[in-house]
Amino acid sequence: MKKLIITQFIILLAGTLFAWGNFTYELINWLNKKACTTGCAAGLVNPFLTPCFFGAIFFTLAFIFSVIILKKNKA
Repeated sequence: MKKLIITQFIILLAGTLFAWGNFTYELINWLNKKACTTGCAAGLVNPFLTPCFFGAIFFTLAFIFSVIILKKNKA
């Protein structure tokens, strides 16, 4: 069970970093008034209204719960 929890932790960590990286890239492009062609937003869309932002939030919440599970499992 511990191996499964650690694997989940690593996958959620990678997903969280990737999601926030995409969001940051979109935010920087939006602030510089450049169209983002590789992220979730097409054109000059507010990045706080894109699926990448909401995905980053959900990945972060899942990662936080994974950290809690990992800590409780060690106790």
